[in-house]
Amino acid sequence: MDVTDRTTLGIGELSRLTGVPVRTIRFYCDEGVLEAERSHGGHRRFAPDAVDRLRTVRRLRGLGLGLSAIALVLTGERSLDEAVAAERAALDVELADLAWRRASLRAVEEAGPAERALRLELLSAAQRPAARDALVAFWRGVAVAPLPSRLRDAFVDVSVPEPPADPTPAQVVAYAQMVAIAGDRSLTRRLRRRGRQNAEEISDEGALMIGVGEAWQMAGPAVAAGHDPAPGPALEHFVRSHAVVRGARDTPEFRRRLLRGLQEDQDPRVDHYWRLYGEVTGDRAALGTAHSWLLEALRRFLAAQSSRR
Repeated sequence: MDVTDRTTLGIGELSRLTGVPVRTIRFYCDEGVLEAERSHGGHRRFAPDAVDRLRTVRRLRGLGLGLSAIALVLTGERSLDEAVAAERAALDVELADLAWRRASLRAVEEAGPAERALRLELLSAAQRPAARDALVAFWRGVAVAPLPSRLRDAFVDVSVPEPPADPTPAQVVAYAQMVAIAGDRSLTRRLRRRGRQNAEEISDEGALMIGVGEAWQMAGPAVAAGHDPAPGPALEHFVRSHAVVRGARDTPEFRRRLLRGLQEDQDPRVDHYWRLYGEVTGDRAALGTAHSWLLEALRRFLAAQSSRR
């Protein structure tokens, strides 16, 4: 017997020490997870540390890790903590996808016979993660004004909700309806056209977005509390932000022109999108909702001014 044969383990002995079947050990060798030498007789021989390595492989396989991830742990290219964390994160995504599918199926079951076919079509086109990708593409596509990338990204982030990890059937339906709105090409064309028209009179779109965003935040508590739209600091900041980038003074005539222009920008489909956003997230003061609240506050302010004259 070769000296190497006396200092290494045969495949049968390795199997007895670890409880792993011989055919499985051969498979791990063929996949590059375990290293083996060949004796003069052509048999696989393993170093003594193969026992610990094989036990590690068996334990990680028991947790569902793939062989490629296990190989990285064995070679030291990835720590055990990193491999386990990556597997858990992948499992979280898989579980969220399953929860979304389950809620979708329940939503179809709960629909009446006359509605079931339409709901099935609606939901089949809005599954994770493609549903969120469709909303991101929509908002990026309609933002035609020149903006710093950080502001554009921030706008998209607050306009596109994450699909709930464990949604109700109603949330899945609402999200699917948002995707359907985003897929309306006539809406995309209209918003892009209005965006180009507005860009012609706005000197700094980024400054406007920052100022209007601050006004939305100021109005947020009142919107969330369900208070009626009313003049106040949020409306003043909103109007001032628009006046500055248009090089205009804040006068009653400017406010009337601003209201007309912003009302022309409004579209019932976008209003519906923001109502659905609230159903998905539970956020009663989402960006679009706060914007509509401020427009109504401006309309009421001007109506009150007219009644005094």
